[in-house]
Amino acid sequence: MTQTLTRTWTTVCRLDRLEPDRGVAALVDGAQIALFRTADGLFAIDNRDPVSGAYVLSRGIVGSRGGVPTVASPLHKQVYDLRSGHCLDLPGVAVARHDARCRDGLVEVRLRQEG
Repeated sequence: MTQTLTRTWTTVCRLDRLEPDRGVAALVDGAQIALFRTADGLFAIDNRDPVSGAYVLSRGIVGSRGGVPTVASPLHKQVYDLRSGHCLDLPGVAVARHDARCRDGLVEVRLRQEG
């Protein structure tokens, strides 16, 4: 499977509305996204936990493992790499990653879709 980018960036919120090392949920083009602001930058992943199927990753515990920015699912505690979406605890499990950026003080997200 390959991923393709949507062509448009969607403004989600002002950067100052995102607390460092906390997640928030956002609806972007009909998709639930978990958005994170860390010392390493902005990250956007699907809010759906691939293990439980629940939309909870935005409420996960933000941290790092070996210098890699991560979020741990609040349900079963699997840890996901915020840069790639790969689960660091279960090989072959991943959550979709999306592009995030800050432009003129506004956080924007561009969805990636499986193709």
